[in-house]
Amino acid sequence: MHLDDRRLALTEAMDTQGLWPADSLWVRRAILETVPRHVFAPERLWTWDGEAYVPVDRAVDPDRWADLVYAGPYDSAITQILDGLPSSSLSCVSVVADMLDSLILEPGHRVLEVGAGAGWNAGLLATRAGGGLVTTVEVDGTLATAARERLDAAGLDAAGLDVAVHTGDGNAGWPTGAPFDRVIATYAVDEVPWAWIEQTRPAGRLVVPWGRLGHVALTVADDGKSATGWVQGLGMFMPSRGTGQGREHHAIRDADPAPVREVPVEQDLRPLADTDLLFALRVSHPDIRITTTGTEQGFTVRLHDGLSSWATAVTDSSGLTTAQEGGARHLLAEVEEGRQLWEQRGSPRLWDFGMTVTPDRQFVWSGSAEAEPYRL
Repeated sequence: MHLDDRRLALTEAMDTQGLWPADSLWVRRAILETVPRHVFAPERLWTWDGEAYVPVDRAVDPDRWADLVYAGPYDSAITQILDGLPSSSLSCVSVVADMLDSLILEPGHRVLEVGAGAGWNAGLLATRAGGGLVTTVEVDGTLATAARERLDAAGLDAAGLDVAVHTGDGNAGWPTGAPFDRVIATYAVDEVPWAWIEQTRPAGRLVVPWGRLGHVALTVADDGKSATGWVQGLGMFMPSRGTGQGREHHAIRDADPAPVREVPVEQDLRPLADTDLLFALRVSHPDIRITTTGTEQGFTVRLHDGLSSWATAVTDSSGLTTAQEGGARHLLAEVEEGRQLWEQRGSPRLWDFGMTVTPDRQFVWSGSAEAEPYRL
């Protein structure tokens, strides 16, 4: 199948699933007509083979390479591996479209993007904001150079839609270009850097992936001393470079010298697959990673804290649950405490949560920005 055919098939999948933002029609046009995704994909992509990430080279297997570039609406294309883990990607089209919609970008807005990656998102931003108005910062000098080259190859400079690409620490923003009307991040942070808000004008808007589970849209207060806004949607994001990507459950379990404990489980664990509950647990227990797997044979929950504690619970097809844990913490009990808090608060949905950031602190609330922080 030709690349243009694959691009059309992905576009139609977005149409069928209702994933194109109705209030930002420019996003669909830019992705479909102006800024082709494959132009920003490196010649080598990566895919998981069940044991490790393996390369897929365009010159060796062009069809497989194209399949990775134009996979489904919820599939990203991994463009870089460091220390055996993904460190950069072309984000999935559905999340890119949703974040651009959340940005409420208008022509003439000055935009800062942190995390240039392959340069694709910066190109999309330029088609809306205009030439010379988009600045993107990338900590990896090799990626920054490649992003510049791909933006040029896409013909954006020739069309008067030039983008300024800089190498630097994205968490520091780009103070020489401030103030910006819009700021958008392409990697996840647990704490929103105050520099991003400080470099955004009053009433300006920021869209930031938070906690690798969703993204929040913040509006800067008129006095510039805070930013507040609502969670906009789900999406898995890579963390800021240098913060690590978390140790896997099995690695922690295998490294644990303490005896494995059998844990009685009385509650039904299957609600842990609920998106709204998972987000609430991310807020109340930010260091606990939760993975669920459901099959016809049963339901499995794996927990770890990124350090030394883990838990595994398996519910078979008859409803019987067996569980084990190791390490100092009792993660299943902590997660149950978080579930009870969620129910006591009325089982808020993902979109009921919001965030407030000031120079001194950041907190997540539910229902209203005037509400108390959501915590135990």
